[in-house]
Formats: sequence, C-alpha cells, structure tokens
Amino acid sequence: MQGMIGHHAQAVEMVALVPSRTSRDDVKKLALRIDVSQQDEIKMIQRWLEVRGQRLPDPRAHLMNGATLMPGMLTPDEMARLAAAKGVEFDRLFLEGMIKHHAGALAMVDDLFSSPGAGQEPEIFSFASDVDADQRMEIDRMGAMLKEIQR
Repeated sequence: MQGMIGHHAQAVEMVALVPSRTSRDDVKKLALRIDVSQQDEIKMIQRWLEVRGQRLPDPRAHLMNGATLMPGMLTPDEMARLAAAKGVEFDRLFLEGMIKHHAGALAMVDDLFSSPGAGQEPEIFSFASDVDADQRMEIDRMGAMLKEIQR
C-alpha cells in the first residue's frame, strides 16, 4: 500500500501534462477521470495506513535519484519525453505510458491475490478488486484511442 502512493502520484503527474499538450477532448476526459480516481485512492490509502499506524511515504519519493519504481511506472527519461511532447506525439506517448502504468497496477493486484493470506481484509479486497476492474476497462479504452490516433 505504501508503494501504491508513489505509483498513483506518478499517474497524477502524467495527467497534469494533458491540458497543455493535447487538443483531443477524449484524452482530456480520460485524464480527468484518472486524476479524480487516483487522488481519491491516494487519500484512501493514506487513511488506511494512518489507522494502522504505518508510515506515510512522500508521494513524490519516486522522483528521488535511485528510487525503486513500482511495476509499470515510467522512468525519468520516459517522463521527460512525455513532458517534452505535444499534439499527436504526446497523445501516443501518454496513452502508451498510461497503459504501461495501469498494467503495472494489474501486476501488483495479481501479486497481492497470489500471496497466501494477502488481500483478505474486506477493505483491501474491495480496493484491489476495484483497481483491477477499473484499470482493465481503462486499458481497453486507451488501446482503442491509441488505434484511432495511429490511423
């Protein structure tokens, strides 16, 4: 759960680039949906950790040199390429990067559910199940959007 805060924070950083780099309404709407869901999930994770007396990591810790990236997170070079792009190139990099990012979240959910005894707490089971369903749906949507811009 602690690692998910940085993972979600990077998605928020990615969507913050959208308004100034795309003219596509569908990309803007997707980014808004991702921003709202990721911000809400960060707050839920922080509350969950606080209730259990666990350390609250800095959401921006993944930006520090030598930080271990969670599955699916973009590297500093990938983030720099995304930040430098505009128009169709930005849209392509954003969608490819967010698909990679979401696939990383799916891998983490899979790891959780394949670990004996993990994910049994109802709140975590519900959270992880929702992440799995939402990320799969968004990956499908982004894949379709990517195909459309590559025509």
